[in-house]
Amino acid sequence: MTRRFELLARIRSMDPYEDASEIYRLSSAHEFPWDFARALELALYRTYAVPSIGRLLAETAEFTDRPQKRYDDTALLLDAVVEHGFDSVQGRTAIRRINRMHRSYDITNDDMRYVLCTFVVVPKRWIDTYGWRRMSRHETVASAVHYRTLGRHMGIRDIPGSYEEFEACLDAYEEAHFAWDEGARRVSDATLDLMASWYPRPLAPLLRAGTLALLDEPLLRAFGYPSPSPATRAVVRRALRLRGRVVRLLPPRRAPHHARQNREIKGYPNGYRLADLGTHPVPGVRGCPVRHIGSSAPE
Repeated sequence: MTRRFELLARIRSMDPYEDASEIYRLSSAHEFPWDFARALELALYRTYAVPSIGRLLAETAEFTDRPQKRYDDTALLLDAVVEHGFDSVQGRTAIRRINRMHRSYDITNDDMRYVLCTFVVVPKRWIDTYGWRRMSRHETVASAVHYRTLGRHMGIRDIPGSYEEFEACLDAYEEAHFAWDEGARRVSDATLDLMASWYPRPLAPLLRAGTLALLDEPLLRAFGYPSPSPATRAVVRRALRLRGRVVRLLPPRRAPHHARQNREIKGYPNGYRLADLGTHPVPGVRGCPVRHIGSSAPE
């Protein structure tokens, strides 16, 4: 069991501010790769319940017509920064693509900041609930610093300064903005269908029910989904906690596992170029007005 905590000891010996991205890399690619993948899926999914976000995604049709590509591109671009660092060629290329896509749409700074908050808060809440151990304070601080850096590269203003501020910003924004939107519901349904498509077809109804059992009531209300039964919630959540206890007994991972290695990434069997990922919107086309935010963000 001592070996299981070797990497945690290494993380605690590092500076969570100066070494933030390295700590985040160790946490997400070595300690909790499966949990981070699921939590970041849930983080992005939550954002659809903000009508201005969900409606835009529906208008662009990226998540309804090409959900696998949109999923793949988002995961690969975000994780390229994690795997290679902000100053690497790959990291700069990924941030350039992210910025160019976002600048093509009419997205408020508040919405961008909220999405950034989900990347910090949702993984910690997931791992503290379902992971094989809770996130350490070093990992929590490093995550906030890593995403503050990403936010600055994206030109986002008024970024929270600590995990606690990220959490308060997320909770307040969701309380104020979660609401029903028909387009957002279409995006939600398409995302649930995508997740079910990764497994044998007969399991689809069970997987959908299991996913809904992980959602909180404000999120269910915003999408207009009925609340799962207490029994369904209990079975799903106990199963995830049991998985965490099993993983705790396994030896530590020796090689990193990044998003490009996830079985859910299915759109690029022959490889990909980071510079080609994502959308290439044309101003004036559906969902792509010419006004944009963050023009001071580095490319």
